[in-house]
Amino acid sequence: MRACTIRRVESLSDDERRQLADMLVAVVEAGASVGFLPPLSRENAGAYWRGVIAPNRVLLVAERGDQIVGTGQLELAMRANGRHRAEIVKVLVRPDAQGQGIGLALMQALEATARSLGRTLLHLDTREGDPANRLYRRAGFTPAGTIPNWARDADGTLKGTTFYYKVLGSDL
Repeated sequence: MRACTIRRVESLSDDERRQLADMLVAVVEAGASVGFLPPLSRENAGAYWRGVIAPNRVLLVAERGDQIVGTGQLELAMRANGRHRAEIVKVLVRPDAQGQGIGLALMQALEATARSLGRTLLHLDTREGDPANRLYRRAGFTPAGTIPNWARDADGTLKGTTFYYKVLGSDL
């Protein structure tokens, strides 16, 4: 993997928001199942990133120099009975930077962040059969099951989604 740095972002500059929006458009166009369907406009992608900084969310970015090459988020469960868990969402790597270990580095950084926040259980989901399934298994996640017809694909067909979890520790 070519060196990159991963950092937590507390607020986004206009340039960071633009880079993240461009990356989101690119990964959706490349076929990623991340909650959006192609064609995704830059305006809609930008609107997503304008709302991403929130008290229950941690945003990480992977950078090479001044270029964002990847990102991932933790959504922290805030209800009293769930404050031990977090959901990993929107792990994205620019298509031209994929296959270089950035996704795994982001997963490891998200896990370390979750641990530092006292979270002991992580979960996530991804489209059945997507290459991301290999990444999540390499990162030590266990498949919990697949729900058929969970999300609509770009061609209109419904696809299954596999849910994963990883126990980080115990509150006992």
